[in-house]
Amino acid sequence: MRSDYSGPIPEPVGFLLIPRFSMMAFFSAVEPLRIANRLAGQALYRWTLISEDGTPVTASNDMTLLVDCDLASAPSLPTVAVCAGFEPERHLSRRLTQWLHRRANEGCLLGGIDTGPLLLAEIGLLEGHRLTLHWESLPAFRERFPRLEAVESLFEIDARRFTCAGGAAAMDMTLSMIAQRHGQALAEDVSEQLIHARLRPRQDHQRLPLAKRLGTHRRPLVDAVDLMERHLEQPLPIAELAERIGLSLRQLQRLFVGELGKRPRDYYLELRLDRARHLLEETERDVLSIGLACGFGSSSSFSRAYRQHYGHSPSATRRRGNDIL
Repeated sequence: MRSDYSGPIPEPVGFLLIPRFSMMAFFSAVEPLRIANRLAGQALYRWTLISEDGTPVTASNDMTLLVDCDLASAPSLPTVAVCAGFEPERHLSRRLTQWLHRRANEGCLLGGIDTGPLLLAEIGLLEGHRLTLHWESLPAFRERFPRLEAVESLFEIDARRFTCAGGAAAMDMTLSMIAQRHGQALAEDVSEQLIHARLRPRQDHQRLPLAKRLGTHRRPLVDAVDLMERHLEQPLPIAELAERIGLSLRQLQRLFVGELGKRPRDYYLELRLDRARHLLEETERDVLSIGLACGFGSSSSFSRAYRQHYGHSPSATRRRGNDIL
């Protein structure tokens, strides 16, 4: 999987499976390697599945995979991908931290898939590297690691690290690595076998364009929602939103109600509450700091709005998330 690999073929690749990892992202990374082997007529890649203690690992979809080895018996690997899902830091042990640091010191190409980058960041292995991870986890990640450059691309690859947003983006990342190592033609043939319409470049956005998500091409509406999404911590007054996009307040109200069935104020509030819900589920931050990060002036105003919208308190959301995990 590394462009500068010069060892014997097949090239060894390790997949470190963290409990509750994303099965889809894992298979999206592995299947292109399998197909590349078949189309090339030889084993270009060989993969090893690793867990901390060598026992089977259960994914977020409750399916369980056998692994090949534990950390202590893992072979020398030029590339290791950390595959994670929900709250990987819960499974971060001293033993796992030391093992990953040893791999990094040995010059191993280390990477994270889905929320794997969060685990690598937690132990200081992403300093100086641009990274990406799943778009839902990006806001919380940026607040937790403000010094790291986290971008909303499909994947990022440099000489020492690689990160991937998960899902189908893991396929795009692996196809890009195959192209770097064995040529564009093979990568395109693998993509065709996977019924993957095109080789998406890393800079493609993870999410659908805002116009498609909203189901409209009305430019003023798209611009207004874009402003809302970029100003969640310090919400803009609705009158200022209207002024910025060149509409009167009345015109903006009619536009939102006609296209989205909601007043701009209500839509904006739902965006902020949705961000708060993600932060409650994905971080250990206290309720007050989450409320402030989503534009609420106090914990009481945040809790009141949250309960009115979701039917339960912010603390209940956190408890439910812990119970699911």
